[in-house]
Amino acid sequence: MSTTVEQLSRVVIRFAGDSGDGMQLTGDRFTSETAVFGNDFATLPNFPAEIRAPHGTLPGVSSFQLHFADTDIATPGDRPDVLVAMNPAALKANIGDLPAGGTLIVNTDEFTKRNLTKVGYESDPLEDESLEAFSVQQVPMGTLTRGALEESGLSKKEAERSKNMFALGLLSWMYNRPVEGTERFLREKFAKKPDIAEANVQAFRAGWNYGETTEAFAVSYEVAPARLAPGRYRQITGNTALAYGIIAAARCSELPVLLGTYPITPASDILHELAKHKNFGITTFQAEDEIAGVGAALGHAFGGGLGITSTSGPGLALKSEMIGLAVMTELPLVVLNIQRGGPSTGLPTKTEQADLLQAVYGRNGESPVPVVAPASPSDCFASVLEASRIALKYRTPVVLLSDGSIANGSEPWSIPDVAELPDMRVRFALEPNATDGSGDFWPYLRDPETLARPWAVPGTPDLQHRIGGLEKEDVKGGISYDPDNHDKMVRLRQAKVDGIEVPDVVVDDPGRQARTLVLGWGSTYGPISAAVRRVRNQGYAVAQAHLRHLNPFPANLGTVLHDYERVLIPEMNLGQLATLVRAKYVVNCATYTKVAGLPFKAEELQGVLCDFLEGVRA
Repeated sequence: MSTTVEQLSRVVIRFAGDSGDGMQLTGDRFTSETAVFGNDFATLPNFPAEIRAPHGTLPGVSSFQLHFADTDIATPGDRPDVLVAMNPAALKANIGDLPAGGTLIVNTDEFTKRNLTKVGYESDPLEDESLEAFSVQQVPMGTLTRGALEESGLSKKEAERSKNMFALGLLSWMYNRPVEGTERFLREKFAKKPDIAEANVQAFRAGWNYGETTEAFAVSYEVAPARLAPGRYRQITGNTALAYGIIAAARCSELPVLLGTYPITPASDILHELAKHKNFGITTFQAEDEIAGVGAALGHAFGGGLGITSTSGPGLALKSEMIGLAVMTELPLVVLNIQRGGPSTGLPTKTEQADLLQAVYGRNGESPVPVVAPASPSDCFASVLEASRIALKYRTPVVLLSDGSIANGSEPWSIPDVAELPDMRVRFALEPNATDGSGDFWPYLRDPETLARPWAVPGTPDLQHRIGGLEKEDVKGGISYDPDNHDKMVRLRQAKVDGIEVPDVVVDDPGRQARTLVLGWGSTYGPISAAVRRVRNQGYAVAQAHLRHLNPFPANLGTVLHDYERVLIPEMNLGQLATLVRAKYVVNCATYTKVAGLPFKAEELQGVLCDFLEGVRA
């Protein structure tokens, strides 16, 4: 039969199923082929915290959303155009997001009376009229997969495990995705189990062939490659970009790097990735707890290397005393905090931005720490390079605030030219520096420009010195309990952080006619940008600015804020950036906050911004 090919500008697809159905792998493979094809894209994985929730239940639903287009996009999409539901639980958990007229592809094999009852369906939604607003395609994926693998020698249960590859094949046919990469990936992934590899390849082909031959799908779709800036691109997640940025920091500084860490969701992938790259001078150490992990990283810095530690919110709380020690000893340490929902254990697999105040103030005493935040998965690479630059140049711990949606989400990354990476080499102290002719080494004789103290590697001849957690005498470094000295040292450490050179904040304000500024930080960049585009298309004038540096703020931020009559700050917390901005600049900024474990939707912020511009929201 002939199939009509329809051209589309953009599509949002969501794969949803049980946590054991392989939805994350399915989505990731579709994304990889989309990257190879050349579309712009953004993804939103969403999975349960339970390692193995009861089969077919709502708490066990896992999903993967992909937005791909032939033009620049900023978010994983608000709502799916296509929902693939592998069972009733996946349908019930996600059908509320599918707009009227959207395509629903369901695996009918799982719509048994038991599975329907398990999630509270009193009748089969495939047989009643509850789904009449959608274009429903009923596909017995399990049955078709078992049929395709009938001669494979696998049991029916083993064969049915490949039904996610059947779904991937069907969607790959629908949207004209390349297939060679997926087949190669499956054979490499299951190289030690060639029968399983071949089963997955056959299931993938069966899904493709089903779309090609069935009369149910009379239309396939094509989304042309996006016109991206010239360069080499690859698909990258936020955590992978952080890992690559750390490797680049090791090479740019010519220092050995130690990642001292303890596994925690959603930061663990950084450890997994860096453990593969020992050849770049990277040492990874999985400690027995969070405190030991950061202690090892700080010890590495004491020994003359760049110390890195990674964690999520609860772990950042545990590391607070050791970070305070890094403030006192003034050693370079980068703390990667991949924020998740809290407090305490909270929502391990959900996203949030609620650690900003903890990062800025969450230590005893006056313990100033620079804070930076990436805006997207690909921005993680440059952000961790910037955090490392600050840590090395100013001899200070630095906190980098990513979050779950950045860490697990992916997008195209333009691979930078190595020649354009910053020179981060440091000069170690090699000889005594006392100015009184004593021949001593003074560990707190500061650089007049940066206020950084000299960094002496232990064992360097004639550079014996004392550092530690007790207050030190200015310049000479002996233990001091003198009140005036303590006051001076506290103020010096604060002045060092306040004096860190950071780029000015850039304002996007076409025509310079806007009276309203939308200010954001971190992962809100995508939905804020998409919302601002939409309201501008509606005829509103609105400016946008986004902060990478949260402590210290850019030097021009105060001027920027006072240039506008109204400032709106959307945050995935209860208004933490707004609290800092109000306190420092006395700006009566408005807030829009959300702590639902999910990122903002562009349409959500569009409505909020329109109301704000029209005076509906104060």
